[in-house]
Order: sequence, then structure tokens, then C-alpha cells
Amino acid sequence: MASRDVVRVLLVEDDAGDALLVEELLADVNAPIRLTRAHSLAEAQPLLAGQDCVLLDLGLPDASGLQALRKLEEAGGGVAVVVLTGLADEQQGVAAVAAGAQDYLVKGQVDGDLLSRVIRYAVERVRSEEIQRQLREERLYAKEKARLERGLLPTPVLSDPRLDRDFTYQPGRQRMLLGGDFYDLVQTDDGTVHAVIGDVCGHGPDEAALGVYLRVAWRALVLAGRPVDEVLGTMQRVLVHERHLDGLFATVCMLSVDPDRRGARLRLAGHPPPVLVADGAVSLLRAPVGVPLGVLEKAAWPSAAVELGERWSVLMYTDGLVEGRTGDTAERLGVSRLADLVGALASRGPGWRVGVLDDLIHEVCVLNEGDLVDDVAAMLLTRVAGDAGA
Repeated sequence: MASRDVVRVLLVEDDAGDALLVEELLADVNAPIRLTRAHSLAEAQPLLAGQDCVLLDLGLPDASGLQALRKLEEAGGGVAVVVLTGLADEQQGVAAVAAGAQDYLVKGQVDGDLLSRVIRYAVERVRSEEIQRQLREERLYAKEKARLERGLLPTPVLSDPRLDRDFTYQPGRQRMLLGGDFYDLVQTDDGTVHAVIGDVCGHGPDEAALGVYLRVAWRALVLAGRPVDEVLGTMQRVLVHERHLDGLFATVCMLSVDPDRRGARLRLAGHPPPVLVADGAVSLLRAPVGVPLGVLEKAAWPSAAVELGERWSVLMYTDGLVEGRTGDTAERLGVSRLADLVGALASRGPGWRVGVLDDLIHEVCVLNEGDLVDDVAAMLLTRVAGDAGA
């Protein structure tokens, strides 16, 4: 039998005769149980680690009745407890089960088979309850994560047939912790296409919720036709008002593509620059880098005009993509090496964009020699045709 099948039992019993009887009952049926003895609750508490079950006498010198059970549960939560009680105190055993014990046994009315079976059932009941608890938590977490991700990763508002887009989101190594990475893409009535990608520092549902606030605020401002120069400032006001910690900040990259699709205006709030693939060349789009949102009470984020060309692709991403290591060194990948990787993938030919975001993340993970620590969101916006009707 596997070592997992050996049940580790701590017997907490001050009466030597009763303790000897338990040992003999288990020996008679050759039960695969490793028994450890403690004479008092104080002696038992340091021994709880690694035990599967506790046989607990309710009449100990340093604790009696349900007091002993409560102290034991406080000291070693997660261990199955079977209460031992005398015939005259059987009602105490019933009360102990109601208070959290898995079962109770009456001294003098137990044989080896019953004792072994009750111990095993108690252990399996605790394991089953723990599995059910974890499943419930995972279901609740999955629902919460799905709801937050719908807010962080929305459906774009884009009708221009000249433009194609692709998105990806990959959780970091701590996959049970939500991040605050977000993106959005909106075409306004004047034909301008606005794209944003951002990253709230930290992980967890609070940071993810803050990312949702920022993305929704961005979309509402853009669709309402507010001047683009006001957008980042208003997002900062939202962040400062909604953040749960004073030090939280967010980096943002915003690209506003002109209606003729040959140029754009770029704004960077502490965010790494996009990568441009155009006419067989790869470069980084440059703009003055302002401070992240939430760092300074008053800040400005100047824009820069960037040339895109006739046919192009722009990669926007969060910094999890460039913060991975390169091999066994401490050196980060960085934006220049990222541009080189994009160039290598773009050299595959006309169909290079199919699956390129997943391929890019795979290449970065290979260089990192493992999954990336931080979440990664990425957007690829491409001009696939000439003017409308061409």
C-alpha cells in the first residue's frame, strides 16, 4: 500500500488504561494506522502538524467537554476529530459532532474494526469537505474573474474594413491572481480609431476592478467625443478616486489613428512604446513619456504625431511582455529585443499575422525559460487594405 494509505492518528488521552485499550484494538485488526500519544491538550498541540486524525478524550486535565474540542480546532484546523466519551457522557459526544467533530465513540462499546472504520471515515470526510470548499471557492473565483475580464477585455467598436485587429491576454505565473491589464478599441464618428492599452500595478480583484473602471471611463470619454487631450487627465481623476491604496498607479498607451489611416497621434503615460511593422521595416513608435496615472497630482501627457505608412501593423502591449529574463541572466528582454522578435516573426511572409501574438508570447517565454511572472495583454492593429472601396 502507498504511504498515503497509512493514517496518522494523535490520541489525546490522560488515562493510561484507556490509551492501552485503543492501541490493542487497532493492533488486533492490524489497522494501517500510525498512533501517537499525548496526555493533555497542551502536549497535543505541538504534535498536530502532519496528523490526519485526532482521537480526543473530552475529560482532559487541562480542558474538558467542548472546551477541549474548541481549543483543538483553533490550534489545528483541518484535522479530523473523533471524540471519545464515556457511556454516561454520550450526549457530550453528540454535542461535539454538532460543534464540528467528525464523529464520536463511546468507550467500552468499540471494537477494532469499528474504531479503524470511524477513523478512516472521519479522515475522508474532512478531505471531501476540503475538496468541496476548494471547488466552491474556485467556482466563485471563476465567475468573478470572468466578470472582471469581460470588463477588462471588451468587444471593440470598429467598422472600418481597412483595419483588422487581434487581441490576446495571458495570465502570469501566479494564475490565480487577477491583474489589472486592460485594452479597448473604438472608432468615433469622425473616422478616427482610438486604441488604448494599460496596466494597473499589482495583482488581485481590487486592481482588476480598477482596470475595469479606467477602461470604461476611457471608452465613455472617447464615445462622448471629449477632446483627446482631456482623456488621460480624467482617467487619472477616476483612478485617484477609486483606488484602495494611495500608491496605486497605472501606465497607459493611447494611439489615435487618423481617418486616412496613414498617421496617428501617440500618448504614453509611463508605458512602453508600440512596435510598428511597415514596408518590411520594424521600429518603435516614439512620443514623450509622461508619468503614469496616479503618480503626480498634476501632470500632462503630450502627444506626438507618428507616420504609419500605406500598409502597417502596430503592436501595443503591457510591460509583462518585456520584463521577462533572457536566458539565465538577470537582463530583461526590453523593448528593442521585442522589436527584433516581432521583425523575425514578420519575415515569415504574407500570412505572418495569423497567430502572431501567441507565437510572440511563446518566444518570450522560451527566452525567459518559463512562464512570465506578470500578466500580458497585447493588441495588433493592422491596415490590411487601401482606401475604402479600393
